[in-house]
Amino acid sequence: MNLYLNSFLTFFKVGAFTLGGGYAMIPLIEREVVDKKQWLDRTSFLDLIAVAQSVPGIFAVNMAIFVGYRLKGVKGSIVTALGTILPSFITILAIAIFLYGFKDNEVVMNVFKGIRPAVVALIAVPVLTTAKTAGITYKTMVIPVVTALFIWLLNVSPVYIVIVAIIAGVGYQLYKQKR
Repeated sequence: MNLYLNSFLTFFKVGAFTLGGGYAMIPLIEREVVDKKQWLDRTSFLDLIAVAQSVPGIFAVNMAIFVGYRLKGVKGSIVTALGTILPSFITILAIAIFLYGFKDNEVVMNVFKGIRPAVVALIAVPVLTTAKTAGITYKTMVIPVVTALFIWLLNVSPVYIVIVAIIAGVGYQLYKQKR
């Protein structure tokens, strides 16, 4: 199968069969891109997650664009981005056309409530996998836990957390260099 079609179908499948947004797509993207197709190794995939998070735009589409670019340049980026976007576009269009009358239906509401726990699990799995790949230990888990508590309990803006983390990281590196 031609690489353009293969990459389009791979990301179309990712876009079609994952609910919950970009982070919920990580396990499926990883399985397809790293395990099955071997287009990236695990370390490159971890780097891809970091880069996709840091650039503006939709996380899963950013990941698709970077994979497509790595495979076939700009044309590959367009193909994989379309593969990721089209299932959502088609679904939203179908909902707008056919299901608008069911928006207040209790059965439909309950179906979406039932999907929520699965989405949480789909987000938790890549967090654990990424933590293992990044070499995070129980000792280093203190930093994200404390950060989350600051944001959640004390309503500290994430912007301040990032600024403090940058200053602390630079300070730590300077300290290490002087030793």
